[in-house]
Amino acid sequence: MAKRATIPFDTLVIEPNSGTPLTRQLYNLLRHHITGGRVPIGTRLPSTRALSQQLGIGRNTVLAAYDQLLAEGYVKSETGSGTWVAFSPAIPSSRPASILAQPKLSRRGEILAREPQMPRSPKTVNFQPGFPETITFPYSTWSRLLSQNARHRGGDMVGYYDYAGHQRLRRAIASYIGVARGVDCDPEQVIVVTGAQAALDLVSRVVLDEGDQVWIEDPGYLGAHSALLGGGARLSALRVDRNGWNLDDPALPPPRAIYVTPACQWPLGLTMGVNERMRLLALAEMHNAWVIEDDYDGEYRFRGQPVPALYGLDRSSRVIYIGTFGKILFSSLRLGFLVVPRGLSDSFGRAISVTGQFAPLLLQSTLADFMQEGHFAAHLRRMRRLYARRQAMLIDLCERHLDSWISITANDAGMQLLANLLPPWDDRQITSAARLHGVDVQPVSMNYRYQTPEHGLLLGFAALDEKNMHAAIAGLQATFRDLEAGAPKSGSSK
Repeated sequence: MAKRATIPFDTLVIEPNSGTPLTRQLYNLLRHHITGGRVPIGTRLPSTRALSQQLGIGRNTVLAAYDQLLAEGYVKSETGSGTWVAFSPAIPSSRPASILAQPKLSRRGEILAREPQMPRSPKTVNFQPGFPETITFPYSTWSRLLSQNARHRGGDMVGYYDYAGHQRLRRAIASYIGVARGVDCDPEQVIVVTGAQAALDLVSRVVLDEGDQVWIEDPGYLGAHSALLGGGARLSALRVDRNGWNLDDPALPPPRAIYVTPACQWPLGLTMGVNERMRLLALAEMHNAWVIEDDYDGEYRFRGQPVPALYGLDRSSRVIYIGTFGKILFSSLRLGFLVVPRGLSDSFGRAISVTGQFAPLLLQSTLADFMQEGHFAAHLRRMRRLYARRQAMLIDLCERHLDSWISITANDAGMQLLANLLPPWDDRQITSAARLHGVDVQPVSMNYRYQTPEHGLLLGFAALDEKNMHAAIAGLQATFRDLEAGAPKSGSSK
């Protein structure tokens, strides 16, 4: 290609005191002119000596900028012929941008993009359910173990040691859940992932085909609904009310999988009785279906011992157990796990290598030490006692200050309580009004997808100390008083 005459680039300005390296400044300026079409393809750039003299910078600085442009294909260079522009921006379309055709999302992408996310309001008292206490977490112990592991340079820390999880953590989890949750498994059956949501996504990819029927609780956990839809499942409502799970609903089609939260049903807080558990397993066996057991906060039980996991009753290797550390330690830890039947452990491990849901080894090894040294069990015991006190305090405050608007009763398990509305108000309007009074709370109705929703409030008490709990109650009291004037009626559907 014939090269055009050199352009002097008189408008280039270098700022020595800007904090950006001079080479990067010059590269950015030249690239900006080239990609903007201001310097046509074939135009010769000034020699490095001439441009360095013009700009008052070192020749090596110009050489470095030219080398970067050359490496990225914006310019070409030949000995004796100089350096010239080799890039031409695409000719813009004459059609208005508003009518240009764009690639579309996939069907699953469209579904995922439409799925609701849990609302979070900053600078409010967080009455949202599912958040653990973090102020009293043993950060000094955790920091010591984290620093200790960060200094370790072995292959099990700095490489892809095992996609399914660090061996020490898998052994620690298997030992813990065997005793605490009645889940008898080998470490090889434990698959470590980046939280319970990642576990749900992985299960939906590995065991479900496009169009497979899945029973899912209604009301139920929105994250599971989204993950299973994203996996291509067709969802059918396994209806749950104050009397339990409607397992014999004739409207339910034969399932490929059944998703349940038996230890503490989300959001109603029920515990599935042994007769229901045996009936559920019998139905799964009859239909040759998987059971996805989400044990998101089964460790928290305030009367008696925690109810053993459904997994422990399974005799046909069809229950896939999901656990998380975010409800025990802190939410941003992003560590969870699956326990899969023995024949599936290799398949799940290989699937993680494709999906990229493996957790950082540094966090895994730190958590393994935290568990093996006894800190995890000690922290869990403290939290059980603390949450029992906070639940009792919440009930007392509600009965003394909010009894005109809600009724609330103690629950044997979980980190939140269901508050029933006495006036027939729309819980979504209540939550919107509560944010104006500095309180972030979840409406019960958002957890219904298939039947007429019940209206109420989910009050998460685990993360609230006495001061914040009083502030939350005061905020709700002010909210209810404000609403009494207009008293919005409860909606009949979502």
